[in-house]
Amino acid sequence: MEIQSHENKLFDTINTSGRICCIGHITHDKIITPKFEADMPGGTAYYFAKALENMSHCNFELVTCIGEDALPVVDKLRGEGLEVKALPSRSTVCFENKYGSDMNDRTQRVLAKADPFTVNNLGEVKAEIYHLGTLLADDFDLEVMKYLSGRGLLSVDVQGFLREVEGESVKAVDYEEKLAAFPYIHILKANEKEMETLTGTADPHRAAEILAGWGVKEVLLTLGDKGSIIYSDGKFHAIPAYPVESAVDATGCGDTYMAGYLYKRSKGASIDEAGRFAAAMCSLKLGEKGPFVGTEEDIEKIIRMNDL
Repeated sequence: MEIQSHENKLFDTINTSGRICCIGHITHDKIITPKFEADMPGGTAYYFAKALENMSHCNFELVTCIGEDALPVVDKLRGEGLEVKALPSRSTVCFENKYGSDMNDRTQRVLAKADPFTVNNLGEVKAEIYHLGTLLADDFDLEVMKYLSGRGLLSVDVQGFLREVEGESVKAVDYEEKLAAFPYIHILKANEKEMETLTGTADPHRAAEILAGWGVKEVLLTLGDKGSIIYSDGKFHAIPAYPVESAVDATGCGDTYMAGYLYKRSKGASIDEAGRFAAAMCSLKLGEKGPFVGTEEDIEKIIRMNDL
């Protein structure tokens, strides 16, 4: 793969046909917004996979852990051409996501949990980029992260490590093993609330520096309608939030962002190029109910219209 700039050195061992593997629970979601209510599949694993479904020449595998009730969802994804490995679980994760008029505000309830992922049940998974779609604190332990980090680039959405379940309620907590885990994480995504929980600061630039100081190589902080920032090798990259006519459904926006970012980075794009692609992809998803269903052409059109 031709490296376009020094920014790509984290990915310089990744061939442009290299495999991306997302590992996470597909969930049963009840979505409640001021505009609609719906029951649908969800979870980082689902939204990430759907976001890559229409990307060209994407070598992708989804690894999930589900109960028998979610097998039809897996069958449907396979029928759409996605490669899915389904590990058995005693039950499927069930979430209730309730939004107010501000799509950045969400309350959650967990009605059922699935079994965690382990080194033993992930032993045969092979990829060059692993993205952990955490939903709850016990989805992945430190040994899993050490194992996968030694096999490829490890990308983590930190959200699940900051969620502890009490009864059916989701309680925000700090990630107790962060100082031990972060040196194994190559790419980390957090939103503004998560970064403050982790670092104790609401300043995204300072938070990014702290997270990088703990060992993360590329820090991605999503800031809602304020856009996002990416911090790597001591340099900040400001990524705009592209406008959307009407915010319909924010569920899965962060997952869509990460899918777009990792896809473009794996193809040799710079941090800024990948960030803008991810942001445009996220805006298109925000304007529709359910997962991203657009194409690369749709995404590039949004970028061209707004980056004149």
